[in-house]
Amino acid sequence: IRENKNWSTIVLGTTPEFTDIRSWPVTQGNFFTQSDMDSAAKVVVLGKTAAQNLFEPGEEVVGAEVRIRNTPLRVIGILAPKGQSITGQDQDDFVVLPFTTAERKVMGTKFLGTVGIILVATQTRYEIPAVVADIKELLRARHHLPSQEEDDFTIRTMEDIAKTIAGTSRTMMVMLMSIASISLIVGGIGIMNILLVSVTERTKEIGLRMAVGAKRRHILLQFLIEAIIMTAIGGVVGVAAGIGGAKLLTTLVGWPTIISPEAIVIAFLFSLVVGVFFGLYPANKASKMKPIEALHYE
Repeated sequence: IRENKNWSTIVLGTTPEFTDIRSWPVTQGNFFTQSDMDSAAKVVVLGKTAAQNLFEPGEEVVGAEVRIRNTPLRVIGILAPKGQSITGQDQDDFVVLPFTTAERKVMGTKFLGTVGIILVATQTRYEIPAVVADIKELLRARHHLPSQEEDDFTIRTMEDIAKTIAGTSRTMMVMLMSIASISLIVGGIGIMNILLVSVTERTKEIGLRMAVGAKRRHILLQFLIEAIIMTAIGGVVGVAAGIGGAKLLTTLVGWPTIISPEAIVIAFLFSLVVGVFFGLYPANKASKMKPIEALHYE
């Protein structure tokens, strides 16, 4: 709460090493110190989003007072903006205060001694396995776990997180490709049916063209070109709808979207391939007509 403004956000109690471990600098003011931790000082550092929603543009933030659960806290700094995470979460929508302050003066007795996450940084990636083993041994000892009992905690490295994200991305990619494949097949069948109807309705026209000298390849090429034109129009509309949808998503939700020219070209070319593939049967059927039978078709 800031005067007459309210904003719901994440309240994080942590230690002074937070900015070093997360590589998250302060752009205005300072981060809290070990002295603030020891004395449970009533100070707070705001994320960019929280600061923007509690203060007017140009208003002095550092030194101002905000209240969390009716506890007055003095703003001593603003963290650098980081934007959205890969999951679309706003990383700047939170406030940070000394762990002791959060534990004793803000969160209440319900959270006394409660630690949700411990962040640990190593100098090099080669130290990670040994550090993980040491942390596991320490936590098992602190939790008084017998050797036969499983861990009641989870240790995750950045490599584990990267693998999880990669697995999720692969699953999403497979799902999207499946949906796209079904859409392409349905669209291709629709194009094929339209061309089959067109061949039937234009049987006499085909017979007349062949009677005056049109070769089989000319008829085949004519209907293939028609199929390509239809899919090209669909490809242009689809690309335009995709770009518009991406921009709308960015505007409404704030998710950053990247429009790749290579992806646009590949999508458009793929639509042409679909047109050729599903247009081949109707075009071949039209080209195999006998002129006499086509001219007598009713």
